Amino acid sequence: MKSSDTALDAPVIVGPGRVGRSLAAALPAAELRGRCDSVDDLSGRVVLLCVPDSEIGNVARRIGASGAVPALAGHTSGATSLEALSDCGAEGRFSVHPLQTVPDGSTDLQGCPAAVAGDSGDALEFARGMAAAAGMTAFEISETDRVAYHAAASIASNFLVTVEQTAAEILGGISVENPRQVLEPLVRRSLENWIDRGSSALTGPIARGDESTVEAHRQVLAERWPELLDFYDSTADRTRSVAMSAGTS
Repeated sequence: MKSSDTALDAPVIVGPGRVGRSLAAALPAAELRGRCDSVDDLSGRVVLLCVPDSEIGNVARRIGASGAVPALAGHTSGATSLEALSDCGAEGRFSVHPLQTVPDGSTDLQGCPAAVAGDSGDALEFARGMAAAAGMTAFEISETDRVAYHAAASIASNFLVTVEQTAAEILGGISVENPRQVLEPLVRRSLENWIDRGSSALTGPIARGDESTVEAHRQVLAERWPELLDFYDSTADRTRSVAMSAGTS
């Protein structure tokens, strides 16, 4: 089937979570449902599963067991393969994963990248079209690279929050008020420098080869926040590698 034969502007979005609601807002004609309690009218339609990764296969099996055969079935998971949709009986399978942090159901997806995949040329074309209709910019990820892609996305987003929260808690531990506000200019400039310069934006004692300062950091952490020492050491080791590859150390 051709993507033009399917109602691109009216997919059935299954899952009232943050991603599902945000996509429904970006695709105003989309039909947003709960956890797919009713599947008897999905035949010939496009179904997009916005459920937790662990439930994609279960919901797909429920659709397949109902006898309703969707024209296309997709999901919004970054790490889950299209194989998870096999039991729904759809004519084609696809995925659209917004490469964006989605903290609530009204997240603006306009302009964000979206990783897409399809088990046929038509399914992939449809995934690209859905991403574009939601205001996103599609790029293709192969099935074999899905988990690596999602690991990179998690490092870029989740680990960034973890690192900054750790720094804020240390400042809070020495009675600095409003540590997030205090750190904000440094964090924003560091991120902007990395966007502009990549690894050459790295500064600080490790980039300078100032291991005496690094050791001072280790000592104060060992004395006051020993639970953070392994975190610091592993992050410092990775930072040395980045500095060496960038030629800054």
